[in-house]
Amino acid sequence: MPLTCSPVRLLLLLLLLLTALEIMVGAHSLCFNFTIKSWSRPGQPWCEAQVFMNKNLFLQYDSDSNMVKPLGLLGKKVNATSTWGELTQTLGEVGRDLRMLLLDIKPQIKTSSPSTLQVEMLCQREAERCTGASWQFTINGEKCLLLDAMNMTWTVINHEASKIKETWKKDRGLEKYFRKLSVGDCDHWLREFSEQWEAMPELTVSPVNVSDVHGSSSSLLYTWIILGAFILFVLMGIFLIYIRWQKGGRSTWRWYHSGSAELFTPGPQSLTALAPTALCSLSQVELQTPFQDQMALTDTAYSFAEPI
Repeated sequence: MPLTCSPVRLLLLLLLLLTALEIMVGAHSLCFNFTIKSWSRPGQPWCEAQVFMNKNLFLQYDSDSNMVKPLGLLGKKVNATSTWGELTQTLGEVGRDLRMLLLDIKPQIKTSSPSTLQVEMLCQREAERCTGASWQFTINGEKCLLLDAMNMTWTVINHEASKIKETWKKDRGLEKYFRKLSVGDCDHWLREFSEQWEAMPELTVSPVNVSDVHGSSSSLLYTWIILGAFILFVLMGIFLIYIRWQKGGRSTWRWYHSGSAELFTPGPQSLTALAPTALCSLSQVELQTPFQDQMALTDTAYSFAEPI
């Protein structure tokens, strides 16, 4: 049997698949959603922020109280870390900076009503490194601009925001600011929050359902169910192949050819292959022996098959 079908190689392939799945399950994301208003009524915040870990809401912030509110078990764990004070200060500063951007571009926004700016800052981490960082800007409910902070590439979603993109792109200090927050600060927080996340029980890692904000959210429980089913099917396949491989070894036939034993595995063509092989053996004997001894040697050279 070829080595490519051996159970050893199949087990090695399974280990590679499990390693890839482990890396995939170990991927984490941290998302900051800011909603900025050009003005607000007294008692209403002009800035609101929500923080998501793997699409699960665990922090809220508003400019009226200038406080971060923890949500769920992960929020409580983060509240007990030294990062809490730094995060509260940063959310307030980013909110004020984004409001200044909104006021600067307000003359370019064709509306007479109060303007709103929604900003989504996202960073992703996988295999102990930052694999993605981006900014998405939505003005008055319309998605306008997307910034890939990994390579500092701007994408215009709404052509009416082309002038805004050119204005921001020329501001090198602003671009460095966006990159520092997403690739630097966000990735730093994500690394710390990931440790808290992985230490949590699986059934309590989803405190708030935010599928209406971030699309369908796959819970960690469903991920492990799918992973377990996949491993089960792979193991069943390996077991069936191994059983068939063993049966193939036991059904090996011994082919006696001119007094020497030769192993072969019978297949659909085995019966038809017997006659040509015997004829070839007979022809070789005829060429190498005298005619008078041909019949005696032919009898001894006759080939036949019998099971082991």
